[in-house]
Amino acid sequence: MAGLSTLILLLCAAKDVMPSSSHWKPTWPSYRVPVILPQSTLNLDKPRFDAETKLEVVSPCGPACHKSSPLPTYEEVKDYLSYETLYANGSLTETEVGIYILSNGGEESRGKSRTKRQIYGYDSRFSIFGKDFLLNYPFSTSVKLSTGCTGTLVAEKHVLTAAHCIHDGKSYVKGAQKLRVGFLRPKLKDGSKGANVSSSAMPEKMKFQWIRVKRTHVPKGWIKGNANDIGMDYDYALLELKKPHKRKFMKIGVSPPARHLPGGRIHFSGYDNDRPGNLVYRFCDVKDETYDLLYQQCDAQPGASGSGVYVRMWKRQNHKWERKIIGIFSGHQWVDMNGTPQDFNVAVRITPLKYAQICYWIKGNYLDCREG
Repeated sequence: MAGLSTLILLLCAAKDVMPSSSHWKPTWPSYRVPVILPQSTLNLDKPRFDAETKLEVVSPCGPACHKSSPLPTYEEVKDYLSYETLYANGSLTETEVGIYILSNGGEESRGKSRTKRQIYGYDSRFSIFGKDFLLNYPFSTSVKLSTGCTGTLVAEKHVLTAAHCIHDGKSYVKGAQKLRVGFLRPKLKDGSKGANVSSSAMPEKMKFQWIRVKRTHVPKGWIKGNANDIGMDYDYALLELKKPHKRKFMKIGVSPPARHLPGGRIHFSGYDNDRPGNLVYRFCDVKDETYDLLYQQCDAQPGASGSGVYVRMWKRQNHKWERKIIGIFSGHQWVDMNGTPQDFNVAVRITPLKYAQICYWIKGNYLDCREG
């Protein structure tokens, strides 16, 4: 399995299948994903939790830079997809993985303007008000991390977010050991329990209810790299809560090519820090893509990092429309476009390999993770 042909199979293990008859419906492609299984687990020293939380990741390596990078070897891919698990008591483990394919399905910056340039012309973000919206799907799947980022509910007890929200690539951030996830709920006044006040002229007051995180998974590709090379490709993490959240969640899915997305657009909601306490929704066109990243100019501010990027497409097997998370919003990036600096916001795509890994983290059974 160590040859180049095997690597190509690993990276392209799932060829998308375009719909043959439903030309008028954007349809979820069918994917056959590889299997990623733990091989060995090693106990590590307890982390120091001394890194400062950074709500955005900046990298000068743009689409052309990433596209021209050599393909990783099979051993490198295994190394990148191995992962650390941080537990609530501060203990830490490292797990090496094996990757299998079943044949039968089985620039540094531009001054202080960097953080402001995440708004592209007219601000097209929408603040979501009122419990009738905030507490309903899909907006109800967005949650806030105590480190200041956003996450998305992807299972009964699991939240998908960006790795840099809990780890700076070298060390865990100060708030990672006591990490909590916040759920927006109505802030009820005395005697108002059960009252429907969403029709009031003023937006209903909301508050966060917090649940502690039991454990966190971060891929070694993020820990070993940084935003200037392969690190941004692995800027994702999965959090397991100490108890079920009891809300509807959004499934993850393999990211189709941008040209197959409905209108070429993506959507995501997050807790941008320039609108404290507000959930902010936006959508925009994808401008470019690599195998691992989506480049777009969705208006966003720090705090939205970790938001689940999703699209809505037709699911032929179930004969219904279905939203799935196909990426994780990472942050801001300056790109040298023929000598002219241009900035994008970047999302990490859920590739077949990442889907297999994240799905296994959630379900603990590769048989439930065969179709993306």
